[in-house]
Amino acid sequence: MTNFEQLKEYGQEHLLRYWDELSDAEKQSLKEQINEADFTILKELANKDEKVMDENSAGALAPLGALEIDEIDKKKAEFEAVGIKALQEGKVCALLLGGGQGTRLGHTGPKGSYNIGVTRDFYIFEAQINNMLDVCKKAGCYFPLVIMTSDKNDEETRRFLKEHAYFGYPEEKIRFFRQEMAPSCDYNGKIYMEGKAQLSLSPNGNGGWFKSLVKSGIDKELKEAGVEWINVFSMDNVLQRICDPVFIGATILSGTNCGAKVVSKNAPGEKVGALCLKDGLPTIVEYYELGDDLANELDENGKLKYRFGVILNYLFSMKRMYEIVDGKMPLHIVEKKIPYMNEAGEMVKPEKENGYKFEYLAIDTVRDMLTCLSYEVDREKEFAPIKNKEGVDSVVSARALLAKNGVIC
Repeated sequence: MTNFEQLKEYGQEHLLRYWDELSDAEKQSLKEQINEADFTILKELANKDEKVMDENSAGALAPLGALEIDEIDKKKAEFEAVGIKALQEGKVCALLLGGGQGTRLGHTGPKGSYNIGVTRDFYIFEAQINNMLDVCKKAGCYFPLVIMTSDKNDEETRRFLKEHAYFGYPEEKIRFFRQEMAPSCDYNGKIYMEGKAQLSLSPNGNGGWFKSLVKSGIDKELKEAGVEWINVFSMDNVLQRICDPVFIGATILSGTNCGAKVVSKNAPGEKVGALCLKDGLPTIVEYYELGDDLANELDENGKLKYRFGVILNYLFSMKRMYEIVDGKMPLHIVEKKIPYMNEAGEMVKPEKENGYKFEYLAIDTVRDMLTCLSYEVDREKEFAPIKNKEGVDSVVSARALLAKNGVIC
């Protein structure tokens, strides 16, 4: 029982409360969960308030600017040629952050399996893969597609995509790996349980993608195949271009360690992270951290100084990722509503926040890259996020933007 001695050290003996009632298979499962759990993150709770202050600290902020659409159009042919060459030489792969569920959409399965169609079946996964196939057709080749799942949706994700023949993408080009999980706890640092042999675990945030990739061993396959750049993108945005050769070429020619697609904000307070400089390093500052004064500050042309917001579509240098993989990323402690099993053995779904989840965020990876190309895209052509069922950034608004771009669903 390798890690059981840690239970006493971290005050988690309650996890064995039902040990004598468990079957051999349940005991083995619980042992594995305890052995794999990272109890050290619980130490971060002691410095929680200081961490929040650090995260919200403005530091020395300055605008980063961007390679804007007009500039990109002037050099589009040059950028595209470099990007297509990189794709044809197998130097680029796509990595989809697909560990989430469609809970906010009222969907019980993986978010990618949500059907956003009105006149026909049209799934979020399908939209993303269609966007990739457009690039494959232009480049005349397929690039590797790596999909990060979670313990909660891995089996369903694999089954769904197989049942739909991967929406036309070659199966041999697709690989899956699981995102690492982190325990959830109450306000006293006690890990919740979801069953007598089940810890309350949740994905550890999208920032842990490379460590999880390395743990899976898929990184070695990519490296041996000659991959040098990884295009990391989120599930939400059904209009984004993935492994976009113009973006790839611009990033490579810029000499930076990463590229980040950005849009001009539609309002100072739009809920997107602003890509700027903090203490001289590229940093994504969340909209609620920027503050009203900076959010509304104008440049000499009367435009917002901090107007470029990220859309979670990044191109990362694999070489640089290896250099930072063993470094300590900031751990974000987030208050959440966490379902749990009470002492009577009953499952409880809280109506308000009742504890903490621990997450690493991809936005912190950008800072560790040291250099970043901020690359502007047309929001009406590449930004249709689906975060809500209705209203702003919803299924409804995404359908309208898809239609505007000739995709009728």
